[in-house]
Amino acid sequence: MLSIIIPTLNAASALEATLKSVEAPELVGEIIISDGGSTDSTCEAAERLGATVIGGLPGRGTQLVTGAAQATQPWLLFLHADTQMDPGWQAEVQAFISRKKDKAAVFKFALNDATSSARRVEKFVAWRCKWFDLPYGDQGLLISRRFYNQIGGFKNLPLFEDVEFVRRIGRDKIHYFTTRAHTSAERYQKDGYLLR
Repeated sequence: MLSIIIPTLNAASALEATLKSVEAPELVGEIIISDGGSTDSTCEAAERLGATVIGGLPGRGTQLVTGAAQATQPWLLFLHADTQMDPGWQAEVQAFISRKKDKAAVFKFALNDATSSARRVEKFVAWRCKWFDLPYGDQGLLISRRFYNQIGGFKNLPLFEDVEFVRRIGRDKIHYFTTRAHTSAERYQKDGYLLR
């Protein structure tokens, strides 16, 4: 009942762990890798692990639109290539799906870094979600295809396609799971937490 859609661009180093974290044959009907022109082994790794790879123009918004158009299941889970799900995520997703409300759901943001800087970022994200109802794409997004189509889906935006889409969903239509989605801290570590 679930299509998982993952936009990629040279994501081979993280993709295998991400795909293994969402293995759930009783729930997941397909995993679609919407690739924006990877020059590394992203596509080969995805196919080896049983995902369907579709190519297209780069740009995360465009890739999400392309992936959603190819999905065949009634529920869509959009996930970043460097995000790994906590064990037990399936139970929360199944419970949410069984209620069949016109709502979307996101996971609890976490970074795969043991430093205090990572914990501060996590607290800031939790604060932003609590007071502004503004989750980002690295928290995943679960939505029914019907509701996705009803509000017009993602737009072909190069940046902040997640923010634009979440604002159209509406503050009262977003459910927050307790399960964590662990995102790679590599960008924070490379650029510096404060600057990032």
